[in-house]
Amino acid sequence: MRKTRSLYLALAMLIIASFVLGACAQQAPATTEAVVEPTDVPEPTDAPEPTDMPEPTDVPEPTDVPEPEIGSAEHPIKVLFVPSVDANVIVTGGEIMADALKEATGLEYEVSVPTSYAATIEEMCASPADTMAFIPAQGYVIANQLCGVDVAFKAVRRGWGVYWTQFIVPRDSDIQSFEDLEGKTWAYPDAGSTSGFLFPSAMFKEMGITPGDTLEAGGHPQVVRAVYNGEADFGTTYFSAPVKPEGEEPWQVGDDPDIPEELLEECGVSAEDTLMCGEWEVLDARATMRTEAPDVVQKVRILGLTDAIPNDTLSFSPDFPQELRDEISQALVEFAETEAWEESIGMEDFYGWSGLEPATDEEYDPVRLLVEFAGVTIETLE
Repeated sequence: MRKTRSLYLALAMLIIASFVLGACAQQAPATTEAVVEPTDVPEPTDAPEPTDMPEPTDVPEPTDVPEPEIGSAEHPIKVLFVPSVDANVIVTGGEIMADALKEATGLEYEVSVPTSYAATIEEMCASPADTMAFIPAQGYVIANQLCGVDVAFKAVRRGWGVYWTQFIVPRDSDIQSFEDLEGKTWAYPDAGSTSGFLFPSAMFKEMGITPGDTLEAGGHPQVVRAVYNGEADFGTTYFSAPVKPEGEEPWQVGDDPDIPEELLEECGVSAEDTLMCGEWEVLDARATMRTEAPDVVQKVRILGLTDAIPNDTLSFSPDFPQELRDEISQALVEFAETEAWEESIGMEDFYGWSGLEPATDEEYDPVRLLVEFAGVTIETLE
């Protein structure tokens, strides 16, 4: 009995101990991860007011670069010559003139020979403020009409302020009159040539003559060469009166333009490099062939002449400064009195100007009428 009671007591104690342990287990704090409380989202701040953009500064206007003065080294005065004779002769003589003008005026000059009469006119109109040119009557009239080119001087040749067209044929040709030129091959220098093309064209139109084939030879010497070599039946070039022996009456309009028949065998080149027939000096376009063909007068004769033509001009482009023009004009007049003139434009192989004299636009009205009659324009010259 006593053992049973002890057993119950031990069992009871065991049960009580288990309850106590269970209670303790339930009271042990649970291990948990720390929870981080979210922080408050900051209130958005107001965006700063935009600052004003600085006003753009004005870009400075480009300053105009001043044009070099006309006549300076940077802007020389253009001196143009039509290609009526050998261009090398023109350039060489033109430079002599330019040097003399520079010495007299202190200005710079640039000499050039455009490729044609039309190109000379176009250059004057394209450079209206700085160009001077030696152009024939027809070229002047067209340039004046086109852009206002203005004449200042005309040539004087052996006292003549005019010249003529000569019609040349082989000396043994059957052609004896202008009417015989119908259907014949015609050599002329350039469509812009007053004596070589305009005047004969107007005469043909007036007389009802129609030449056959045409040959634009490129200059007066080339026309003479074409007739001399039989490449053309006739040609048209400038005529300047021959110089007759001292003591004889000078050549006058109406006289035979050719050398007397009895002097033909005496024609040849002199020691002074002139074309002489006895004591007569030949100054027409045949003289330009004297070196290449000393017998040119024996082989080529003059058939006849047109009416007188106002001599070729020195003209200025339309906006050429008047003060410079006056200065250059005075220098040219003085240059014409020097020996250097004879090596320049006064040389017979150049333009043969023995002098110059003032000219007016009205003097070229007869040429203006012919230009209109023949329907010549800058386009027909090209």
